[in-house]
This record gives sequence, structure tokens and C-alpha cells, in this order.
Amino acid sequence: MKLYSNTNKYTVDSKSPLAVSTFSDLISEQLISKYVNSYKELIILCIGSDRSTGDALGPLVGYKLEHILSIYEDTYLLGTLEKPVHAKNLEEKIDYIYDRFLNPFIIAIDASLGRADRIGYLNIKDGPLNPGLGVNKKLPKIGDLSITGVVNIGGMMEYVVLQNTRLNLVMNMAEAISQSIYIALLKISKEKNGEDIS
Repeated sequence: MKLYSNTNKYTVDSKSPLAVSTFSDLISEQLISKYVNSYKELIILCIGSDRSTGDALGPLVGYKLEHILSIYEDTYLLGTLEKPVHAKNLEEKIDYIYDRFLNPFIIAIDASLGRADRIGYLNIKDGPLNPGLGVNKKLPKIGDLSITGVVNIGGMMEYVVLQNTRLNLVMNMAEAISQSIYIALLKISKEKNGEDIS
């Protein structure tokens, strides 16, 4: 499958049959090199709103991970369909994270807009993401590792574009991201226990 790389950013086509395998490898590589030996808690922060189809990628990922993550020690989830993290409460949630947790490693997940030929692609980047960038909102950067999914075309009438994004596309992307994170966490758990992860 095609794996696009730009320095510290990798891009995978969510429609590829190898998307989950490839994306989970990318996540686990990042976590093993950065999180495992340097941080105590892992925070998965899913950003977006359930009121807009295109912007619901984050909350859908949170919804799919909600019950899976309960088995992992020191792993916490913020942002679900029931309790979304969005523009109006993002700063409050960021304050909560740094008040509540001593040394958190944050994976931030959000929808994005991009070129027509990149719709459906998943991006993973070392460093924070800029929530709201696609709709020209100035929100605080957040995340030690960023995951975004290109849900539609950017450049004009962004709010309308997000409202008119196909739910099937967003659901499939949310499934690919949540499965990739789940598999990556299994690998991390084995790594911590000294098991072979090859």
C-alpha cells in the first residue's frame, strides 16, 4: 500500500485493506519510542462535535474506544459521542488534563479538511495538532502525537462542507483509527511486560 511520509508526518489511505495494520504499526512505533519509558499516563483526546457529520470523527473514535480502554491501566479517554470535547470546552478539558495528571502523554485526534485527492486519508504526526484550523478557529494546540482524518475538501464554505460530509466515510475512518489504536495498545502492553511483539 502507499505510505506517504513528510519528515515527522505519515499518511495512510483508510480505504486500503492494509490501513489498520500499517496505521497501528505507526502508532505503536511512536508510543514505544516516546511514551513507554518517559510518561506515566496515556491520554487519548478525541476532539470534535456530534452536531456535524464531518466534525464527528473524534467523538466516534472515542465512542468506539470507550469500553476497550477501560482494561488498560493509566490510559484515559476524553471525547465521546455522549461527552464530546469541542471548541467551547477544549480549553477547560486541557486544564483538566494538566491539573488531574502528573505526566501525561496525549494522543490528540481530530477531523481535518484537505485536498480532494486526500479525502479518506489518515495522518499521524509527532507533535501537537491545531484544532479548528480547517474552519479558521483559533484554539490551543494540544497533543504529543496527532492523528487527523481528512473528511472532506477544504478551502471554502468549511462549515457547510463539514455538515455535508458522508457519514459512511467518517464511520469507516473512525473504525480504522480506533482499531489501529487498540492494536497499538496491545503491542505496548506486551512491550511493557517484556513480551515479543514481532
